[in-house]
Order: sequence, then C-alpha cells, then structure tokens
Amino acid sequence: MGHNNRRALSTINENIVEAPAYPCKVQKRNGITDKNADSAKNPIHRPVTSMGDSCCFRKYAAQMASKKQQPLVEVTKPPVQTVPNRNDSEGRVIIDVEDYKATSEYDVPMFDEEIEMEDVEETLTVDIDSANKKNILAVVEYIDDIHAYYKKTESSGCAPPNSMEQQFDINERMRAILIDWLIGVHYKFDLMEETLYLNVNLIDRFLAVQPVVRKKLQLVGVTALLLSPASMKAVQPVVRKKLQLVGVTALLLSPARELMINTLQFFNLSVPQANVFMKRFLKAAQSDKKVELLSFFMTELSLVEYEMLRFPPSMLAAAEIYTAQCTLRVAKEWSKTCEKYSNYTRDQLLECSKLMVSFHQKAATGRLTGVHSKYSISKYGFVAKIPPASFLLEAF
Repeated sequence: MGHNNRRALSTINENIVEAPAYPCKVQKRNGITDKNADSAKNPIHRPVTSMGDSCCFRKYAAQMASKKQQPLVEVTKPPVQTVPNRNDSEGRVIIDVEDYKATSEYDVPMFDEEIEMEDVEETLTVDIDSANKKNILAVVEYIDDIHAYYKKTESSGCAPPNSMEQQFDINERMRAILIDWLIGVHYKFDLMEETLYLNVNLIDRFLAVQPVVRKKLQLVGVTALLLSPASMKAVQPVVRKKLQLVGVTALLLSPARELMINTLQFFNLSVPQANVFMKRFLKAAQSDKKVELLSFFMTELSLVEYEMLRFPPSMLAAAEIYTAQCTLRVAKEWSKTCEKYSNYTRDQLLECSKLMVSFHQKAATGRLTGVHSKYSISKYGFVAKIPPASFLLEAF
C-alpha cells in the first residue's frame, strides 16, 4: 500500500488545534484526518508509525465524518453585554463579574438597590386562614361572611353616644363608678370577657331609653350582669350570694330583669361586641400573648369611659390592638394585613388610639383604679405597668 498522502509531521503540527471531545489532538483538513505525532508537547500522544495505527485512526475519522461533524475549532462564546474600551491585546472584550447581567436563557430577578426587602414584605398581605383550611371547626369557608355580618349588625347593637343626656339623677361619673365596680365583680367570679362587654352594652342601651334614679343604678348593673348569656345559668347562684352582701335581693332583681328585657327586647340582647372582632384582628396582627393581654387592658379602660361610646366595637378592637403594638414597640404602623381584615387604616384609628393612651396614663390615679389593679398582677403579665405610648399623642 502506498503512502502518497503522508506529509511531514512539522506541517501537520502547525495546523493542530484542541479538540475537547476526543483524547487525541485532531484536525480535519481537506477531507484528510491526521493524528498529532508531536510527542514532545504531549507524551501521551505518539506519532503514527504503523499501518495498524493508521487504519484505526482512519476508521475513527470516517465515523466522525459520517456524523457530519463540523471542523473542530476553538470556539469562545461571545458575551451578551460588552463593556466599551476594555479589550485585551487580541481584541477580545474583558467583562468583570459585577458588569455581567444574565441572558434571556438564564433569567434571574434583578432588584433595585434602593428597594428594601422589608418594604416589599410590608406591601404583601397574609392569608391568616390558610393554616386552618383542613380544620372543619374553623369554618374557614364561612369565616369572612360571619365577620361581614358582625360588621353589618354592630351598629344596631351600639348604645347612642348621648345616652346620658336624658338622665336627671345620674351622670357620667356615676356610670364610670358602676362599671369599674362590675369589672371587679367579673374578675372576682372569673367570668368571661364576653359577659363583661355585653353587661356594659346592656347598661348603656337601657340608660339611653329609661330614666334611672341614683339609688337604682347599681340594681341596673346587676340585672344586666344576670342577663348576660354567658352567666345566666352557671354563675347566677354564686353571684346572687355575693349580691346579698350589698343589699340586692331577689325581690328587687325579678321586676328589674323584666323591665330591662321588655325595654331592650329579648331578641336583641346578644349583639356583636369588641371581643368578637378582637380575636380576628389579633390573628391578623400575628400578636403574641403580651400584645393580647395589653389589648384587653385597653378594652376595659375604654369600657369605663363614657366618651368611647361614639366608636363602633370593630374600631375599638382595631385601635386597641394598634395601641398595644405601639406601647410594646412591636410595630408603629398598621400592617396591610391588619388593614385588610379590619377595614380600617392607621389614620382612621389614630384618634381612638390617642384617647386610649391618655386613659393609660391616668389609669393608676384617682378613684377608678379597678382595671389597673386587675392587670397589674402576674396572671395578666403586669401589662398595666408598661409605660404608655406617649409618642402617639404627638402624631398627626
């Protein structure tokens, strides 16, 4: 067999380029495939010295040619973005890591440096019911409709803000003394908060339509206590024994209860109070136990104050939680999630919150200190002793 196609090794080595896919250095040129014979550059590759080696090599070259492989050349992927006036001696563009931007093939989100992650998270609202979707007792599919109904009907159960105007023998101060005493009674007998809120609501609604003499005012408060649904059965006997010590007997309670039921209409005794909104809003605010206790402290301070009757229960609940958050320095803003579930903005709550801060400031002074004393013990986390959020009084 002739070897007319054999060329000098020096000529072949001048045209050799790297081929990363095959262990030998290969170049395809004019239909002839040769093997690098320069063993000095790479001792692993040896020159073709026999016909067997040449045939094996030609067989591999034929396989590669049948696959229509393109000539092997050194390819450098051009960059997507170039930086002007930064070329090397061969004219290639030099790109630093910080100048690189992802191509459309590997898109990644790019954030503006001025946008803080906290601001991005603040604009998002949280689905507070997502964790309870599998809990049938949470009635997640109806919870929004339930609270929409509460919000719609709360105004029908509110006492008018001028309920004391028609009273000729009692005043706002006497009402405050009565409610401060009733808060102590509820705490003494460990009654539910729902009973306390409804108790005060029944008193205010009754005083708005029925004149009461001074010596009968305490009787009105006790009658409202016994009419509260949460205490009508289990605690009535216990409460009656206690009331005998203050001169309130069954002979007085029976006609007073009948009068109050007829005046307020029996079917309108149970109406939405701040507590039903508090539970929902506390969940939206992702509050801990300390915020919860301080919110209830603000609630009971508001019960004593006659001027708070002008705010609906849902607004009172939202303002109490916001004020508690500010007092504990948990948050100074009303979050988007809280705004969504309460339907109140921070500006709408600010007036009510300022009043609560003023009540907190004077809670330990004067004669009406029942609420402060109740929340100054370990059972309630000593929250009454926390300094008030006075900075809210300076807010616009």
